Amino acid sequence: MILADKIVILRKQKGWSQEELAEKLGISRQSVSKWESGNSMPDIDKIILLSRLFQVSTDYLLKDELEENENTALEVETSDEPVKRSVSVEEANEFMNITRKLAVPTAFAASLFILCPVPLLLLAGLSETGRLLAAEEKVGGIGAVILLVIVAIGVTMQILCGSRMEQYGYLEKEAFTLQYGVEGITKKNKERFARRFSISMAAGTALCILGAVPLLFAASIGGDDFVLICCVALLLVMIAAAVFLFVWAGKIQDSFKKLLQSEEFSPNKKTAGKKFDAFSRAFSGAYWCIVIIIFIVVFVRCKYFAFEEAEFPNIILGMIWFIAALLYSAISTVLHYVMKEKGSKDSGKL
Repeated sequence: MILADKIVILRKQKGWSQEELAEKLGISRQSVSKWESGNSMPDIDKIILLSRLFQVSTDYLLKDELEENENTALEVETSDEPVKRSVSVEEANEFMNITRKLAVPTAFAASLFILCPVPLLLLAGLSETGRLLAAEEKVGGIGAVILLVIVAIGVTMQILCGSRMEQYGYLEKEAFTLQYGVEGITKKNKERFARRFSISMAAGTALCILGAVPLLFAASIGGDDFVLICCVALLLVMIAAAVFLFVWAGKIQDSFKKLLQSEEFSPNKKTAGKKFDAFSRAFSGAYWCIVIIIFIVVFVRCKYFAFEEAEFPNIILGMIWFIAALLYSAISTVLHYVMKEKGSKDSGKL
């Protein structure tokens, strides 16, 4: 049990409101509220006053974290390692809050890379079926421009979100220590988010599986060309929604792992993480540039040179992004695992 929970329990046992406790301590009610929510920690003078008011020892209020910190201090004194950076409660809360705020635009930017060909597909389908009175060349040009604009918006959003998080880059690249109360607050937030994380992962997986159902059904009953195009567009929309859920939930979940230095953010894996981050940025940029070039080349060949029927090329165009997204996820996962394992082995040899 962390100090925030102990203050709440002890205050209620005394039958005091936050205002009454604040008055006895000579502070504002907002300060007590921040203590109980875990957004700030009382200083040592207030800890002593709290122990007197609640008639408990300071050891009871602090014992679990103090024992851990004392052990940490002994390790630092007896080792030759450089002093690690220390993360305060305020800094940890600010990091988790900013991560939550930026998780939505970051996830939306990722989903835009899947959604970008949808306008092009729909415009091409409307033109080919006579529902849009415009030359196919003009429609194709407009669709390609929209695609590139959407990609540019997504890249810009990712860059802006990344720049906001630069000051916290050390959390995933360097080993650090946590000040009193940070670990308990982080674990509490992680427990609160666990249900949302599970639901997001399950919903995203379901969307990926169900996304192909309308297309397969329309093809099985012999739907016309425009219906097939709409089904392909719907497939991309559902995959984009799944990507949004995966990225949004993953970003927030990773913020807890970074602070707790667990799993892929454990100290012995951070060296490999530095190399992987640099490689991942280069790989992602090159990969999606190649996918866009392939899509534009296939679009031009399918529409103006290769095929007479519209159904087959439109399915190809839609499947390019579906396959590209699956390949990107698979390749990134494999590379991440290989480099992390290599980093762990290298760290173990030192």
